[in-house]
Amino acid sequence: MNVNNMVNLFIFFSIAFLFTFVIGKLIEKIRVPWVFAALIFGFLLSIYNPFSSITSSPEFNFLAQIGMYFLLFIIGFELDLNELRKQGRFILKATFFIIFLEAFFGTLLIHFVFGYNLLISFVVALSFATVGEAILIPILDEFKIVNTKLGQSIIGIGTLDDIIEIFTLILVMFLVGSSASVNHLNIVLTLVSLFILFGLASVLTRLKKEGAKFGFLGIEQLFLFVLFVLFLFLAVGEYAHATPIAALLSGIALKTFIPEKRLKTIENEVKTMCYGFFVPLFFVWVGATMDINYLASYPLLVLLVVGVSKGSKILGSLLVGRKELGIKKSILLGIGLSVRFSTSLIIIKILFENGLINAGLYSVIVASSIVFKFIVPVLFSNLLVRWKIVKAGFENANV
Repeated sequence: MNVNNMVNLFIFFSIAFLFTFVIGKLIEKIRVPWVFAALIFGFLLSIYNPFSSITSSPEFNFLAQIGMYFLLFIIGFELDLNELRKQGRFILKATFFIIFLEAFFGTLLIHFVFGYNLLISFVVALSFATVGEAILIPILDEFKIVNTKLGQSIIGIGTLDDIIEIFTLILVMFLVGSSASVNHLNIVLTLVSLFILFGLASVLTRLKKEGAKFGFLGIEQLFLFVLFVLFLFLAVGEYAHATPIAALLSGIALKTFIPEKRLKTIENEVKTMCYGFFVPLFFVWVGATMDINYLASYPLLVLLVVGVSKGSKILGSLLVGRKELGIKKSILLGIGLSVRFSTSLIIIKILFENGLINAGLYSVIVASSIVFKFIVPVLFSNLLVRWKIVKAGFENANV
C-alpha cells in the first residue's frame, strides 16, 4: 500500500470511528447499542462509497475478519454452560419451539421466494431465527424487570439459544467445506485439524487447577496469553475451514481455564480492544457489502422477511407462553426475541463470502436486521408502559 493509500486509510478510519461515536450516542437514546452506528455507516457506504478502494482492499478485509473472530471469541467467553444446564423446562421448550417455528417458515420463504435448496434455506432461516438478547438486557434492567418471569424468559431463551447458534455455525462451516473442491489429502487434513481443535478446547477446560497459576501473572502478560490461545485456535481452524468455530471454542476454553478472580478484568481488556477497534470495522464491512440497488428494486422483500420473522416469533411465543405469561406478556416475549445480534450477521456474512448465497439475499437479511434493531427496542419499551406492565416512571410492577 503506497503513501496516498495509507493516508486515505487513516482518513477513512477517523471518519468511521467519529461517525460511530457521534451517531452511537444518538441511537443509544432509543435503546439501540452504539456499536450498530458502524453498521449504519457501512450501509451509507453501500449507497455512495468514496472509499471503495479502501473497503475492498485485502488490508481492510483482514481487519474486519479479525473483528468477526474477536466477536465470536467474546460470545464464547461469555457463554455460561453451567447456567444453560440450569434452565427450566419452560425455557427449554419455549426456545426450541419458537426458534424452530421461525426457522420452518423462514425456510419455506427462502426456498420458494429466493429459489435456494432446502438445506441452504434452512441454514439461512435458522441464522436469523436466533436471538440477540444482549440488546434487550439494558431495557430489562432499566425497567427493573430482569428478575421477573418475563425478563427471565427472555434472558433464558436468549442464553439457551447460544447452543443453536453454535450448531448453526458448525453447519455453516460444513457447507463451506463441502462446497470447496478438495482431494482426499485435504479431507484428512480437515478432519485432523478439527480433532486437534476440539482436543485443545477439551484440554484447556480440564486444566482449571493449572490455570490457577495464571492468577499471579500481570494483566498485560495474561492478555498476551489470551491472544496466543485465540490465534493458535484460529491457525488450527484455518486448516479445517472452521475459523469461526475455532474463535468460539477458544473463548469457551479460556473462560474455564483462567482463574475466576482474573476473568472480569481480562474480559474487560479484550472487550475494550474488540469493541473499540475491530468490531466497528466488521460492522462497516457488513454494511458496505450490501447491494443497495437490489434493495431499491425489491423493498417489499425486506418487509416480507421482517413480517415472516416477527410473525413467527410472536405466534410461537403465544402458543408456548400464553398459559405461563398471559397473552400480552407472550406478545412482548415474541417481540423481544425478534431482535437479532452479531452472530446471525456473522453467519450470513460467511455464507455470502463463500458464494453460498448471493448479494440479493444477503442484502435483504442484513437490511431486515437493521430494521429489527431499531424497531424492537422502541416498540418493546413503549408496550411495556402502554400495557401497564410497568409504570411510566420505570417503577417495578408485579410482572
